[in-house]
Amino acid sequence: MTRILIVDDDAALLRLLSLRLRHEGHEVIEASSGEAALAKLDHELPALLITDLRMGGMDGLQLFEAVHRRHPLLPVLMLTAHGTIPDAVKALQRGVFGYITKPFEARELMAEVERALAASSALGADMPGDEPGEAWRESILTRSPRMEQVLTEARLLAQSDASVLIHGDSGTGKELLARAIHAASPRGGAPLVAVNCGAIPENLMESELFGHVKGAFTGAVRDNPGLFVSAQRGTVFLDEIADLPLAMQVKLLRVLQEREVRAVGGARAQRIDVRVISASHRRLEDEVAAGRFREDLFYRLNVVGLHLPALAGRREDIPLLAHHFLVTLAQRYGKAVRGYAPGALEALAAAPWPGNVRQLQNVVEKCVVLSTTAQVPLTLVQRALSTQGGEHLPFDEARRQFERDYLTQVLKLTSGNVTQAAKLAQRNRTDFYALLGRHQIDPAAFKA
Repeated sequence: MTRILIVDDDAALLRLLSLRLRHEGHEVIEASSGEAALAKLDHELPALLITDLRMGGMDGLQLFEAVHRRHPLLPVLMLTAHGTIPDAVKALQRGVFGYITKPFEARELMAEVERALAASSALGADMPGDEPGEAWRESILTRSPRMEQVLTEARLLAQSDASVLIHGDSGTGKELLARAIHAASPRGGAPLVAVNCGAIPENLMESELFGHVKGAFTGAVRDNPGLFVSAQRGTVFLDEIADLPLAMQVKLLRVLQEREVRAVGGARAQRIDVRVISASHRRLEDEVAAGRFREDLFYRLNVVGLHLPALAGRREDIPLLAHHFLVTLAQRYGKAVRGYAPGALEALAAAPWPGNVRQLQNVVEKCVVLSTTAQVPLTLVQRALSTQGGEHLPFDEARRQFERDYLTQVLKLTSGNVTQAAKLAQRNRTDFYALLGRHQIDPAAFKA
């Protein structure tokens, strides 16, 4: 039995809706105002919310915004009179699932209700009565059939221990998908350890992945278990696997074949029980053909492959994501921004988005920070879009990012010991302190 919350300050219409939905086999919760609906949501979460648009006190749109902040995956249907259809269309742009015009036919009402309930089930919101673990995909917001197909496949393969290779452009959400697969798997209660293979200096790669013992090399002042051991009984996520050097590819292949790791400087190997999910924005088949990636490792990693579509291939998700980012970022920055002015969402939906979801979030963040009104104006969206470059950083910015990542890694490795870190980086202590000062890094924060 599916639970539906209906909200209307018209007692007769509320009764009519309740009778119709109960006749169709649904459990109904009634509320005569938006405030009463929020109070009921504190105690029980339905699979669907149906609310009138025009009500005294808190109206339907205000109720939607309050509910969406707390339960972003809960579908909301809006009841609207013919004269308020333009308002309902604006509500759709802000993330409302759909609207029903009054007076409504029973068949039309139930068709829209069933459509919303199907979406509620597919979204995997943590609804009462659902099987445990249905919140596995709550961080992935979508209404795209292409994305739903990917998530359906991900849910199925999560139950096995097969290695998964996720391919998708930068910014499409590969790590989010990896975390969703882990959460839906029997390993979901154990750690997921993520590493970006392109962000670790080559001379530190083996130690980071497989660990080292104290004294194994200059700067190894304590034992380090490594990421594979840290993920025992869980999942290792290897992002940008195509950036893994060939020498490390050989060692990773051996680990996957033998299911054991040997720490740098260690005398004995340790058995591991982990699932491996990897990802790349480059096609590994092309890397294999070019001789940059081992074919045997490719087949080990690519037992099952998933492809994440680019944001331009799921444009129906842009309004949903744009509104979600706006609400989240407005709270973070303490801004009273509640929506988009006419034309602004359309401009976002029509943009090319080479940087995908990450770029969309960046644009929305700029708009929230710079907005001086309750609604983000079209001109501000256009300005934020015009300042978006490609994904490639200027050389100086890329160098700064690399330096900071490198300094962080060596300080982690030496537990904040600057003398040992400077030796590892082959820099004198004065130069090393200067680098730390340039990036405002406090070595004390890395002490064990």
